Amino acid sequence: MRDVVEAEWGGRLIRGWNEGWLDMPAAISRGIEEIIGVSPGGVAVCDSTSVNLYKLAFAAIEAKRPRRKIVTEVGNFPSDLYVLQGLSRVWPDIEIVPTPGDPAEALDEDTALLCLSHVDYRTGRLRDVARLNEAAHRVGALTLWDLSHSVGACPVAAEANGIDLAVGCGYKHLNGGPGAPAFLYVAHALQDQLVSPLQGWFGQNDPFAFGPDYQPTQGIGRFMAGTPPILALAALEAGVSISAQVGIEAIRIRSLEQTDGFIDWFDRVGTHHGLRLDSPRDPAERGAHILFGHPEAWRINLALIEAGIIGDFRAPDGLRLGPAPLYTTDEEIEHALRTLEGILKSEDWRRFDGARTRVT
Repeated sequence: MRDVVEAEWGGRLIRGWNEGWLDMPAAISRGIEEIIGVSPGGVAVCDSTSVNLYKLAFAAIEAKRPRRKIVTEVGNFPSDLYVLQGLSRVWPDIEIVPTPGDPAEALDEDTALLCLSHVDYRTGRLRDVARLNEAAHRVGALTLWDLSHSVGACPVAAEANGIDLAVGCGYKHLNGGPGAPAFLYVAHALQDQLVSPLQGWFGQNDPFAFGPDYQPTQGIGRFMAGTPPILALAALEAGVSISAQVGIEAIRIRSLEQTDGFIDWFDRVGTHHGLRLDSPRDPAERGAHILFGHPEAWRINLALIEAGIIGDFRAPDGLRLGPAPLYTTDEEIEHALRTLEGILKSEDWRRFDGARTRVT
């Protein structure tokens, strides 16, 4: 980062675009393609997860008209639901179908899109991607997956599992830091069939010709829009390259060792102090984080944070703990669990009031 700021921007200024900056999104995309299991030219690094979800959902619905239904799930990540709801402003007859059970049961011949999260942002439940894709394809629908809580921690095998479209963030398990750019994936067979609703100059065939009319480039680049954020990309590039070098299978083994350890601790200790395990026990159904339920989860989390253990509160009563498989050590996990045990035994959480901060 220092080199990018001080040498490239500080010394080279705008010349940096011809000295590597212009190629940064594609270079990072190649690392993400390796991590999620797709062939080159399938991923574009750009924008935020919500913006990318809008672009792909819009393109999918437009391509599948006059079909009207978007099948999702009640517990999907809220921003994803908001984006889908917003599509009704374009097509008032669109029906959003959030299912409480198996989404496959809600699919029919009027379904345009199945839109789900690979890993539940609260419980860590890992969806059976292949089965749900097959069910959607049987009725002629497209699939759009949010990989934000799985990419870089769980194998996706997007091409092998028949994913049509996907989005994901760069700041969680890809370690790009706060505000890191997101990415999108479009299956090769769909790239020239779908049209992005955001026509920006970096999706143009020749952006630096500065022509007055939009002519989309070929392939995945047509889903780009605005100017890439170079400083944020520099940070993301480091995280993605490390993950790609280590390999997703090795990362997954380490992640399951960590979450298995949390469940072992729960069975020995946590269950005796009012905690509830809300994550799947079966490793095949579990992502990379654990959710414990407790009526005082909010105040317990505040006590943990004061002790230097940073978790998350998830409404209504969830304490989410997410070790990073690339760098969280066994000693750090043991320390976190000893600290949590001490807080539960002493009820030290009672020192904190129930007032919520803006970020939980």
